[in-house]
Amino acid sequence: MTLRIDDQAFRTDTGRQRNANEDSFFLRSPVFVVADGMGGAQAGEVASKAAAESFDRELPPAPPERVLTETIEAANRTIHERARTDPDLTGMGTTTTAMIVDLESEEVAIGHVGDSRAYRLRAGKLERLTRDHSLVEEMRRKGQLTDAQAEDHPQRSIITRALGPEPEVKVDVQTVPAQAGDVFLICSDGLTTMLGDDHIARLLSRASSMDTAVRALVDEANRAGGRDNITVVAFRLVDAAAPAREPEGATLIGPSAEEAGLTATEVRRRAAAEAANKRREDLASKPKRRRLRTVAKVLAALVVVTAVAFGAWYGNRQVWFLGTDSAGRVALYRGLPYELPFGVKLYQERYASPIQTHSLPPKRTDAVTGHDLRSRADAVSLIEEIEKNQGIP
Repeated sequence: MTLRIDDQAFRTDTGRQRNANEDSFFLRSPVFVVADGMGGAQAGEVASKAAAESFDRELPPAPPERVLTETIEAANRTIHERARTDPDLTGMGTTTTAMIVDLESEEVAIGHVGDSRAYRLRAGKLERLTRDHSLVEEMRRKGQLTDAQAEDHPQRSIITRALGPEPEVKVDVQTVPAQAGDVFLICSDGLTTMLGDDHIARLLSRASSMDTAVRALVDEANRAGGRDNITVVAFRLVDAAAPAREPEGATLIGPSAEEAGLTATEVRRRAAAEAANKRREDLASKPKRRRLRTVAKVLAALVVVTAVAFGAWYGNRQVWFLGTDSAGRVALYRGLPYELPFGVKLYQERYASPIQTHSLPPKRTDAVTGHDLRSRADAVSLIEEIEKNQGIP
């Protein structure tokens, strides 16, 4: 049996706490690539783009694992040389996770460096196909951390292998079997640091299409906090002999229309009759429409006023943000970060940390002073993380 890539989709998003997107991706069936850049200024974007673009060529007729290894190694040399010769790009690097689908042999080859991940969903079960090259993952494999501790460890973003820092890099390659119905996913860690594998599996399993799936995954990662750039690439395999998906609905055209009694003459007759009926109805309903428009305007104004009032009430109860209180401390607020005339505040202080905002590193300072709206769980999690990083148990 030969397979076919029936459905494929991608989505990338800056996230809720970053100002720029340093992720890159490449799709040209049967090749799929995700790269997550790192480095000062826009260096991370330069590195990830170079890694993704390394696959934008005619790939040689060689075994897929060899193609992946040679392509990623060549990208590493390119990135390393650019960083070495351009002071603005010093220290840049990127992860890379790439797949080449061999439809005839029913296999998928994977090349991997860093902590972007590849997954396979089969019969509702999600399997991680790559192993993170990260400090926390190495500690977990050595038994120094439990799985639960690894998921929430503050240093989980520190990677131990990437393209760019060294002139040579070791690429992990493997080939996994594929079958009809399999869904493959590649993503940056902006997704996996926000959503657990069980959550990802549920969203993939429930989605009616890959486009729906990638949108749901990115949206959920943002709802959970969106602390990093999020990039998701997904595709589904089917039996090549299976019929292609048909468009929804149907339109009667040509012979089919005549069989239903809709000849050209009959269509024109019905259209003329319908137009005449519509003109008569319009003449009879003009006075009524004027009254209805007046009533509609009044109702619309009432709806707007009600919506604004409800929004303010709902925001005060459901929306949270971090800020700085009158003593300069990191504080947790419920409500919206606005004040109305006459000193009416749309927020309430719920907690004040002993940490001074000015003592935080720039990234954390932005998270506090930016007043980004968050869920209660996200706001509490962020302030706890700030306190932990500042040495407060």
